[in-house]
Amino acid sequence: MLDSYSINLPRKFIGRNCTLMALAIDNISSVAEELKEKTPKEILRYALTEFPDLYISFSGAEDVVLIDLATKVNKGPVNVFTLDTGRLHPETYQFIDQVRKHYGLQLKIMTPESDELQSFVAEKGLFSFYEDGHKECCTVRKTNPLRKALNGLDCWVTGQRRDQSPSTRSEVAVVEQDKVFGTDAQPLVKFNPLANWSSQQVWEYIRMFDVPFNKLHEKGFISIGCEPCTKAVLPGQHEREGRWWWEEATIKECGLHAGNIK
Repeated sequence: MLDSYSINLPRKFIGRNCTLMALAIDNISSVAEELKEKTPKEILRYALTEFPDLYISFSGAEDVVLIDLATKVNKGPVNVFTLDTGRLHPETYQFIDQVRKHYGLQLKIMTPESDELQSFVAEKGLFSFYEDGHKECCTVRKTNPLRKALNGLDCWVTGQRRDQSPSTRSEVAVVEQDKVFGTDAQPLVKFNPLANWSSQQVWEYIRMFDVPFNKLHEKGFISIGCEPCTKAVLPGQHEREGRWWWEEATIKECGLHAGNIK
């Protein structure tokens, strides 16, 4: 067992020592096993101890819960980035700024590369995803900016939950090697502290601690992405049914967590 968060992964590496990082990667499965029953706050404390320069990826309700918990663990602001695709709802932009101010964040906002986006829109238009799927648009607007945000990092934290998408996220571990955005030369660790939580637990926390949330949630939206690809859901519908509703449920990942698709 972990003894008061005893360290099984080496501490922050000076000059990104890849030999030490490789040893850390070898230990991930055992660390995941020992952390799997821990609370999100305990998992975040472990992550921040091992990787004090980690970044939290922020877009939705789960991510603000992580920011709230991490600021309590860290006793101050933490590193956070968000992706501005250029196609978000007005309410989402207001939400992003509300969170920035509420937690005193130096928020890192990642946007699509201008030439790549212009070329894509010139060739495919603004709504090609309705005809040939969302993957290409998400690659330009989300995946490539994320790759840039993660470049050079040792660790990032996401708000993934297993019950968010039974077809793609049911086996998400609380900590894993990110084989999509990491490489052998630059391994990347990915923490998912809310993997075991339900949507109900997330919202209980939000209400209990008065955590900021996107006002679209009051209009029937649960899982919120870009405006053209998100809609409100009916009572009893799964939250992911409001995302890319014209596509098969088994491919409802935008590329940020492509490793979930087997």
